[in-house]
Amino acid sequence: MELITSESLIYLYLLGVMLFAGIVHGSLGIGFPMVSTPLIAVFLDVRLAILMTLLPTVAVNVATIASGTDQMRSIKDYAPMFLGAIAGSIIGAWMLATMDPSPFRLALALLIILYLFTGTRSSKYTEWLPHHNRTIMCGFGLTAGISGGITNVMVAILIIYFMNQSMARSKILPIFNICFLIGKVTQLVILSLAGWVNLNLIYQSLLPAIVALCGLWAGTKIGIHISKEIYKNMLHVLLVILAIVLITQFILTLTVNNS
Repeated sequence: MELITSESLIYLYLLGVMLFAGIVHGSLGIGFPMVSTPLIAVFLDVRLAILMTLLPTVAVNVATIASGTDQMRSIKDYAPMFLGAIAGSIIGAWMLATMDPSPFRLALALLIILYLFTGTRSSKYTEWLPHHNRTIMCGFGLTAGISGGITNVMVAILIIYFMNQSMARSKILPIFNICFLIGKVTQLVILSLAGWVNLNLIYQSLLPAIVALCGLWAGTKIGIHISKEIYKNMLHVLLVILAIVLITQFILTLTVNNS
């Protein structure tokens, strides 16, 4: 599998997406795969979008985790969630490798809508969740892993769990990024075994990964001076547009296939 480097405009667009998604992630602490995947999937299918963002997402997650603190405590306290994420990522990556990716476009749009919905609701919707229950943690990790495996978006599921947790944002973000990294590494292994990833794809992903890291660095600097609420509002508007486009494309695909 190769990136479409022969189409210079598409490749330049890919680099622009990597830069923009990196800036969003750097300023908010999350969001790289959730922004980059639908922006690419608008023109290509979800599977190809995920393949294009594999190495850049790993690079961004590693850099984000490395710049944080108290990662070992997060790993210890939320080990069941991380184990569930591994199992779910294996299932999701297998589905991505073996199934028609067309329905994943709709799944991606629905997960974006779920993220937007949970992000504007209070914690009363998750008050029923017991705190630090290992089974619940594992279940959310499993669901997030499957979601990340087929659409590249875990955060919509994870946010539901953490909405009712009395934790500072600085404590939650490392957990998110560890889950993201687990999902990407697992996905990389499964897709490699399935023949979708090779050294040539990884080689061609190096420049997008570097651009993503530059965006991440810029985002951390920009985020200091600009209100995060402004970033969130802009991101939400973009995601609403992308969700509408993805749903429309899915409906058009069904119409063409049934005609």
